[in-house]
Amino acid sequence: MAPVMSKLRAEAGLRAPLRRALAQYLLLLRLYPVLTKAATSGFLSALGNFLAQMIEKKRKKENCLPNLDVNGPLRYAIYGFFFTGPLSHFFYLFMEHWIPSDVPLAGVKRLLLDRLIFAPAFLLFFFFIMNFLERKDMAAFSAKMRRGFWPALQMNWKVWTPLQFVNINYVPLQFRVLFANLVALFWYAYLASLGK
Repeated sequence: MAPVMSKLRAEAGLRAPLRRALAQYLLLLRLYPVLTKAATSGFLSALGNFLAQMIEKKRKKENCLPNLDVNGPLRYAIYGFFFTGPLSHFFYLFMEHWIPSDVPLAGVKRLLLDRLIFAPAFLLFFFFIMNFLERKDMAAFSAKMRRGFWPALQMNWKVWTPLQFVNINYVPLQFRVLFANLVALFWYAYLASLGK
């Protein structure tokens, strides 16, 4: 019986810091919603790029850390902090205002707005900003767009459509950016793999 009690105490000891971290996040989200979402987006975007690099190195059977491109996670952190977090915050607010829940077929209309307008524009913006942060010229941007935009948009529609349906219709407004960021952790790993 003692080992069981010891295990329960250890699990309870782990829950307390998680509860405190969640309470702190919720407080920051209430006090500084845009900044909190920007910081979360920056961190998770950088982590997504870091994971993409680790997966790529492992796939090539290379030693991961010595050849890590530290500029990649930095670029993604900048993009997440200055663009993904704030733009997503205001887009979800706009969507709630423009298509209120009581409008017939609100969930479908919101999803169509997200998938047909926001997703292509946001992806185009992503490619443009990354091209700028990589200090590449417009010829490189054009080549990347021709090579990667359409496959990335098709993958975006496949991956994000069911997730955004859930996000837009069932996730509370204050948590939509966080939900999207958690999915984007893997999505940015995919986009980073397109850049190679």
